[in-house]
Formats: sequence, C-alpha cells, structure tokens
Amino acid sequence: MSIYFQPVARFSAWDYVVFILMLLVSVSIGVYHAFKARAQQSNNEFLLGGRQMRAVPVAMSLTASFMSAVTVIGTPAEVYRYGAMFLIFCISYSLVAIVSAEIFLPIFYRLNITSTYEYLGMRYNKAARYIGTSFYIILTVLYTGIVIYAPALALNQITGFDLWGVLVATGLVCTFYCTLGGLKAVVWTDVFQMVIMISGFLAVIIRGSVVQGGFAQIWNISYHGGRLNFWDFDPDPLRRHTFWTIVVGGSFMWTAIYGINQSQVQRYISCRSMGEAKLSLYLNMVGLWMTALCAVLSGLTMYSIYHKCDPLTAKAVRAPDQLLPYLVMDFLGDYPGVPGLFVAAVYSGTLSTVSSSINALTAVTVEDFLKPNLVLSDQKLTWITKGLSLMFGLICIGMAALSSLMGSVLQAALTIFGIVGGPLLGFFLLGMLFPCANSVGAISGLFVSLVLTLWVGIGGQVYPPLAEKTRPLPLSIDGCVFNATEPTESVTESTWMTTSQVMEPDLRPGIANTWYSLSYLYLSPFATMIVLILGTIISLLTGQGEDRQDRRKGPGKSRLYSSGAQLFKKRGSCCIHNIFLNICTTSNTIMWH
Repeated sequence: MSIYFQPVARFSAWDYVVFILMLLVSVSIGVYHAFKARAQQSNNEFLLGGRQMRAVPVAMSLTASFMSAVTVIGTPAEVYRYGAMFLIFCISYSLVAIVSAEIFLPIFYRLNITSTYEYLGMRYNKAARYIGTSFYIILTVLYTGIVIYAPALALNQITGFDLWGVLVATGLVCTFYCTLGGLKAVVWTDVFQMVIMISGFLAVIIRGSVVQGGFAQIWNISYHGGRLNFWDFDPDPLRRHTFWTIVVGGSFMWTAIYGINQSQVQRYISCRSMGEAKLSLYLNMVGLWMTALCAVLSGLTMYSIYHKCDPLTAKAVRAPDQLLPYLVMDFLGDYPGVPGLFVAAVYSGTLSTVSSSINALTAVTVEDFLKPNLVLSDQKLTWITKGLSLMFGLICIGMAALSSLMGSVLQAALTIFGIVGGPLLGFFLLGMLFPCANSVGAISGLFVSLVLTLWVGIGGQVYPPLAEKTRPLPLSIDGCVFNATEPTESVTESTWMTTSQVMEPDLRPGIANTWYSLSYLYLSPFATMIVLILGTIISLLTGQGEDRQDRRKGPGKSRLYSSGAQLFKKRGSCCIHNIFLNICTTSNTIMWH
C-alpha cells in the first residue's frame, strides 16, 4: 500500500462537541459529589471519601491515574519504533500488584494514615517525614505540569487544536471538580475517563483492522517487520529493553509508584476494608494488562499502515509522540467526532493524572505540614484543604506554561522524576525491612542515592546511549508517494532516536558508553539498593535502634510500624537472612492487631 502525503484533516465542529462533552461530564461528576456531601463533608471525607470507597471504581481510578496522556500517545510510538516487547511489562505489573497488596497495603491501611509520609515520621523522625514530603511535592508539581503541556503540544501541531485554550480549559476543569468533590469526584471521573481512553484505543485498532483487511494482516506485517520481539534474554544492563530490564527494573520502578506514591496509595487506603483495598489492587492489575494490550495493538496497527512509509523519516511529523495523532487525523479524520473522541481519550489521561496529583498534593500538605503544627477545627481544615486544592491546580497550570520554555529539558525532567522514585522506595523499605535502621542512616542513604542516580540520569540525557544498546528497528519510506514540489530524502531507513541526536563515538567520553548508558529501568533498583546498603552501614556505625521519635509513640501504634524491628532489636541483629522473616512477622502482627 502506497501512502500519499497530503495535509491531514483538521478538527471539525463535531470533534469539538465530543471533546467539550467529555469536559462537561467530568465537571458534572464533581458538582454532583459536592452537592451530595454538602452537609457532612469533613476533611476525611474530602481526602479519603470517608474511607468508604468500593474496589471496582478505585481499581479503575488506579489504572486511569497510571494512564497519563504521555502513555496514551507515547506507548504506541514506542511499539512502532522498538517493537512489542513493551507487553512484557504485564509481568512487572503482576509482581507489583502482589507486593503492594501483601506488603505495603497492610502496613499503611492498619496505621490509619492519610499521607504515606506519616510512616516516615513514625519510623524515623519529623525530619525524615518533611524531607520525603518535600521531595514528593516538588517533583509531582513538575511532572504534572509536563503531563499537561507535552501532549497538548503534540496534538496542537497535528490537529490544529488551540494549544493555550485547551491547556487552560483542562487545567481549570480538573481543578474545579477536585476542589468541589474531593476524592470521590476524582475517583468517579477517573472511571468515566478510563472508559473514554479505552474507546480511543479501540477506535484506532478497529479502523486499522478494516483498512488492512483484518487483524491477521496487521499481525503478519508486524511479524515480518520484527515488531513481535517479545523474548530477548540478553543480561546486558546497558541494553535499553530486554526481558530482564523490564521484569526486574520495571518491577522496582512501578513498586515505587504503587507501593509508596501518595497519588496511588491514597486511593486504595480509601476503601472500606482491607479486603476491598487488596481487591482494588488486583483488579487494577487486570486493568493495566488491558491498557498495555490496547496500547501495544495500537502501535502494531500504526506500524502495519506506515511500515513502508514512515511519517517521521518522511518529515510529515517532527517527533515520535506525534505519530498516533497523525494516524488518527490521516485515517479517521473523515469520520465526524472520531478525532474528537481520540483527543478526549488523550486529555482524559491528562485529567486523571492531574486530578490524582492535585488531590494527593493537598493531602500531604495538610497531613504533613499543617495538622502537626496548627490546631484547627475540622470545618476550618476542610476549607483550607479546598483552598489548597485550588492553589495546587493553578500552580500545575502555571508549571505547564513554564514547561513551554523548557525545550529539550522536558524529557530530562521526566527522567529525573522517575529517578527519584528509587531512592524514596529505598527510604521506606529500609525502615520496613531493617530493624537496626535509624534516621541518620536513612537520610544519608537517600541523599547519596539521589545524587548518584541524578548523575547517571542527567549523563544519559547529555550523552544518549548508542543505537547498538537501544536497538531501534528499521523503518522505510520506499512506499511513499511525495508531492512533486516536495524534496525527497535519499535515505530509505530511519534510525531516529526517541531522545536527542546521538553524538559521534569519537566525541563521547568513555563513561558515556558504560555508566551513562545504563538502562533507565535499572536506575530504580540501583537507587533502592544504594539506600538499603548505605543506610544499614551508617545506621550500624551511628547506633542501632529506634529514634527518639519512635519512643514517644504509643505501644500499639509502635508495634504496627516497627514490629519486626522490635523483634530483632532484642537480638541486636540486622542480617540479610532476617529480611523475609521480618516481612512475615510485620504482616502477621498487623493482621492480628
């Protein structure tokens, strides 16, 4: 099939109608929950839904929060360029769901906390709690601004959708329903937005199957194009994606999100019972499988259509994240409302991520900074909470505007956000698994780990890995039919990278091909291990045992967060072979408390 490059369709009135309807439904959900709870909405009701949420909506909210707009348009482009190995992440999702449900959830749920960083204050001291919360606030505001701006720019350049109008509109809509309805509004809008996102993927897959004469043809073209590269067991840690980097590195990375990240933890601890909370995590696992499958199939569909005429090599698009929007406008632009459905799907990803972030930022600010230091009535605290929700929404919109000035720093910021999850995961695990850990060791390990991972991450941005490590798959423009007035390229295969142009080998320092080329998925386990090892050593050198902050807690609550620590503290032991026994002891104590 030859591809004729011509201007793609632009947004029609029906497309705007579909998109505006999505925004109006989201707003109406927030208004409904605000009206419903107007008489009895306490701070606990606003931030945790009164701890009465059910498993199914929470599970869909967890999945929708994971599916940012960057995921909706970025994952199919990843599959288009590097193959369907991304589907191996389903193994990681399964491991993460089990670890989060059986280790982290029992501890956080039984502690009856709102902010995950309250645990750090209980286990270490106030300084550890403030440091963890501050890290989370800064990085979440930065990431949320980028999540708003990056997909908007890609869609604007392809569809002609007004960039700043839609940025402000989506930001204000999200802030509005978060401020009015609290967690219940966030969860139920996520449910609606999850349906819209899956519908957007299905529209691409179904239309692609019709164009190609059936999905068997899509699969056949993908197979011969080398895109069905599921199994690659190369142990090289410098390879970008292999079975091991995805399963091992991906599991650590996503555990840092589902195990300790406030945006996710806040949802499952809002369930009415621990059983419902565990069920929400396991149902979320199924949702993640379905999401990954839809994204991969969309990428394979896109490859089957453009396998002989790559729009990026042919300069029909400027960047990989514009490929899926280009496909939609190219092959679905003649169907009124369908491009609008796709854009609604993308922005549903934005809304779900941003609303989760606003709600979580508000929760940690109230619980970790205000309540410990101010005496406020519940009514005043509720109004302050709503004011903070509005403030963080406006800050995220402002961050989106600032992101427009960053240029190539956008991806660097995303990388830095991912890097910090590893040190924070180690920060929590050190307290949960090592009874001898103290605040000096934990904080020291956190900062050393952060410095090392930032060094690797920023170095990898300045000196991107060579193609032999990232292994981009070839793309052709042999089947393109260009306008006679347009220049054609003599190159028929694309070797573009998803980051920046790679420097010539003779201009790169030696460390660029080793240390800086470490797979980005291994940064999280590397960071976690640095905190665990260094934190344990420093704790042993500075004195084992609980911090003074721990001894001020009541015996019941102390037993919940450091039962394993107390068990082995009597023996003066901090050996590696005690870790698994420590986990089991902690879980059993919590379950029987």
